[in-house]
Amino acid sequence: MKLSDYAKKLGVSYKTAWRMWKRGEIKATQLPTGTIIVTTEEISPQGVAIYTRISSAENKSNLDSQAERLKAYCIAKGYQIKYIVKEVGSGVNDNRKKLVELLLKDDYSLIICEHKDRLTRVGFNYLKVLLNKQGKDIEVVNLAEERKDDLMQDFVAIITSFCARLYSIRKRTRKTECLIQCLKENQNEVSSEASN
Repeated sequence: MKLSDYAKKLGVSYKTAWRMWKRGEIKATQLPTGTIIVTTEEISPQGVAIYTRISSAENKSNLDSQAERLKAYCIAKGYQIKYIVKEVGSGVNDNRKKLVELLLKDDYSLIICEHKDRLTRVGFNYLKVLLNKQGKDIEVVNLAEERKDDLMQDFVAIITSFCARLYSIRKRTRKTECLIQCLKENQNEVSSEASN
């Protein structure tokens, strides 16, 4: 079987399968023409992880319907479903507990999400590159426009996050200035005591 066909059957991109072959994870031979042939016994897809996310708990029914749509999609494509992850949180939050747990697992080859922004609103391509390096990939089912209400919630989350950081920086700066002032006063006291 050609490497491109193998990649489709495994549920990963051709580039990911090629990297896996280069790392020796796939037993295959390269013909003089450059075509890479994989033995059919080699095909053992590790399975896929479905990732669903909503921005706020008030849309919880949407979380279940997202998961059901993606489950039907995976069944139609013949994918073996390993995980179904449902999470409530902002798409700009870079510390979503369930997503981090999923990314740390090694027993799946593909993350399926309905829209790019369901996985993350920031850094999608970085995430894809890192997963490809691990021999995994991301498959986005629907590349349609983002919903405006979700965008607005994430915009508010970004503004809130930046405001919190800004106030935190100001507070740290004031503490540093106070510490410097105390050290100067302490140094002046020590030098005046030394001169007495």
